[in-house]
Amino acid sequence: MSRSFIERVTAPNGSVFTGPGTNSYLIGKEDVTLVDPGPKIDTHIENLINLGGGKIQRILVTHTHRDHSPAAKVLGEMLNVPLMGRLLKKDDSLQDKTFKPDHILEHGDLIKTDEYTIETVHTPGHASNHLCYLIQEEKVMLTGDHIMNGSTVVIAHPDGSMKDYLASLALLRNYDFNKIGPGHGDFLEDPMAVVDWIINHRLDREKKVISKLRLFSSITSKDLVSSVYDDVDPKLHPIAIWSLEAHLYKLLEDEMVSYDSTEKIWILK
Repeated sequence: MSRSFIERVTAPNGSVFTGPGTNSYLIGKEDVTLVDPGPKIDTHIENLINLGGGKIQRILVTHTHRDHSPAAKVLGEMLNVPLMGRLLKKDDSLQDKTFKPDHILEHGDLIKTDEYTIETVHTPGHASNHLCYLIQEEKVMLTGDHIMNGSTVVIAHPDGSMKDYLASLALLRNYDFNKIGPGHGDFLEDPMAVVDWIINHRLDREKKVISKLRLFSSITSKDLVSSVYDDVDPKLHPIAIWSLEAHLYKLLEDEMVSYDSTEKIWILK
């Protein structure tokens, strides 16, 4: 059975963070680009090599979280192909430090082959070095963790930024594509409806943060999360607090709240 022009290959690393697993994508037939090789799991790496059929010419990563890029170094050395992506702006404990790109990709860069053209779209928010990739001829946008299927994206301060995330989502409206290839989950149709839903969802959550802050003279993130995310399973609140704080830091940038770093409390202005 022949491989699809854009083949989605899901790594066996399913979890609460990764859903069914991290998606890798093989693009093209004769001149193949591998996007997001995923975690360093031997069976996944072997599967990608077999599906690539000796035709993988380059490896791109959307960002350097540990479920997306660690296999890049291994595969780059095995296949003797260049690694492409961006370095991290703000280091944190969530990153794959083994990823060393041979080529730093900038917003608007084009990777041209005889079969297709890939346009680089810098989309900071989930991570400061996050990139999406538009396969122009196929009108497919590979979104990594900028957009996922099945759950909203965690934004973890300080490298993650809710302000950047919302701006990067709006940026996608400027591109011509009719399908999303997410970092987790199945392909998504009607991409502009997806983008608009996520933006509205995040803005609704921000309004809820503000309304809940009005109930308290001051409050810690840990105490606030149960009120703002009362529609989410309490078991997930330790994860939700990351996105809550991303909202709070955006509001801090917008000068709508203040933060006492000594007492670790937030105050609505």
